[in-house]
Amino acid sequence: MRVAPLGGTAVQDHVALAEIDLCGELIIAASAAHEDRLSLESIDAVLKVAEERAPERRGVED
Repeated sequence: MRVAPLGGTAVQDHVALAEIDLCGELIIAASAAHEDRLSLESIDAVLKVAEERAPERRGVED
């Protein structure tokens, strides 16, 4: 039987921690929203999405 050694062996997954932080930000934004749901624009703002959506996803052709 193997037992994890005591002290100082905690592994931090920085990607998982960042995802948890973003989920928390979304939960806070959703609870503060005055509408039933957050719009895609609101979600993008909370997640700090900087890139523009592809034209076909917006329903606009170039």
